[in-house]
Amino acid sequence: MAETNDPLARDLELLAAAEAAGGWKKYRTFMRLSGPGWLQSAITLGGGSLAGSLYLGVLGGMTMLWLQPLAMILGIIMLSAIGYVTLSTGERPFRAINKHVNPVLGWTWALATLMANIVWCMPQFSLASGVLQQNLLPEQLGAGSPLGEFGGKLVISITILVITVAITWSYGSGHWGIKLYEIVLKLMVASIVLCFVAVVVAMGRAGHIDWGSIFVGFIPNPGQIFSPADSFMPYLEQLVGEAQTFWSGEIVSRQIDTIATAAATAVGINMTFLFPYSLLRKGWGKEFRGLAMFDLATGMFIPFVLATSCIVIASASQFHAQPVPGLVELSQDEADQPTDKEQKDYNGLLSKRLGVDPAMTAEQLPVVERQIAAMLVTRDANRLSGALTPLTGSTVGNVIFGFGVVGMALSTITILMLISGFVLCEMLNLTPTGWPFRLCCLAAALGVLGPFFWTQAAFKLAVPTSVFGLILLPIAYLTFFLLMNQRDLLGDELPQGKSRVVWNLLMFVAASIATLASLYMVWLKAHEKGLIAIGILLGAALIVQFTRRRRTQAAENPS
Repeated sequence: MAETNDPLARDLELLAAAEAAGGWKKYRTFMRLSGPGWLQSAITLGGGSLAGSLYLGVLGGMTMLWLQPLAMILGIIMLSAIGYVTLSTGERPFRAINKHVNPVLGWTWALATLMANIVWCMPQFSLASGVLQQNLLPEQLGAGSPLGEFGGKLVISITILVITVAITWSYGSGHWGIKLYEIVLKLMVASIVLCFVAVVVAMGRAGHIDWGSIFVGFIPNPGQIFSPADSFMPYLEQLVGEAQTFWSGEIVSRQIDTIATAAATAVGINMTFLFPYSLLRKGWGKEFRGLAMFDLATGMFIPFVLATSCIVIASASQFHAQPVPGLVELSQDEADQPTDKEQKDYNGLLSKRLGVDPAMTAEQLPVVERQIAAMLVTRDANRLSGALTPLTGSTVGNVIFGFGVVGMALSTITILMLISGFVLCEMLNLTPTGWPFRLCCLAAALGVLGPFFWTQAAFKLAVPTSVFGLILLPIAYLTFFLLMNQRDLLGDELPQGKSRVVWNLLMFVAASIATLASLYMVWLKAHEKGLIAIGILLGAALIVQFTRRRRTQAAENPS
């Protein structure tokens, strides 16, 4: 193979040689050239995945292990379609959507992505700060350290900001910077996965995991969504009438909420922006379509499934059908005292129950009802770390688990910065390289305020941003569904015959499930306002489409 100084030409030669060789050599070369899929993995393995996996374990135990892999498969279907369109045409998706579909959809897609990046960067800083202050370096950075709680947060936030900005800015330095960035992200993702796998292996060696239930848990069981897990039944069977109906309904309601959120956000709105632009930034064309799909399967799917499954397993083994210590009965052990957040969640559940039967007081509720309430309370990473430490030792339960959580936060922050750079450059019609790109990446750096303001900002920012993102996700799916069938865009690259049928069937299933989950969550969070927002967005898109068509017809048939 001839040597060349052009990195893309070298990649094309390697790809052609690998395709000709086939077998293990082909996939070994694919692994060497992969990159964009690992960036997707780095963003999806963040605080949201951690919290979702923790609560899946609390609610469903091992029986819900199938959920996140299935949701990720649906997301990969749509990302594969986005990659196919992008690599086949070489067009920037934002421009392609504005030209071939509708500019209202293109601009709202970009704005929703940018807003989601800024808002969801905040809890990543908060997550890293909490773990470092409580788990890894409490004496140096915790509330009781010489720096104090505020000083510790300040040092952590500034340090994380410097590290993530330095990593992200390397991406704007040309081909070598992209390679360096991808290598760093691959190492970060690998370390995250290894940390959580190490936790589960240590638990297994200590005899605290039922491996048989894990294998069964990966078998899809949609019927389980609408009924409480078997572990709750001995408690529910002790209740009758309104009490049993209420708690059974509460468990199922929380399961549906968790499942709908996972299905709608396995591939978030910002991920649909990142993938095509990371492909274009590498200079890939249609020759790389097979590599792009392989990259999603290995760089995104496998790390995501391993990491989230390990968190579900650890959470299920420690928390499923187990009350939070200190809620139902007072505990003398200081480590077993509930946190303020857990106490608030518990009190909220009891208040909701008393709303069904106003004649009762919290003290009059049977112990079994209070036990169920304490079982449903949301746990955080610190609670899981504390529960694992007696089983696996402080090194695994505290340090390794803590590093895994910090790695999730760091990788997500730097990816959110990268996406912000792509979005702003596209909106301002700038080339995503050099200092313009680097400065645009800093939009997400506002997340550094998270440890100081996230509690106050969560309701005002997170809820509307989440609703906006959920509205746009199925619309983004529909947009790329339409692009995949645009002959004037794809030309000879438009899928034909069975290939087209398979593509459309898979995209229809993925888009339909995302739409149903999205509508449910929009109604849950915003009620009529969410549906009105959808109506306004679609109405604006229809008006623009009608106006464009009239102008096109007038231009073609001048009077």
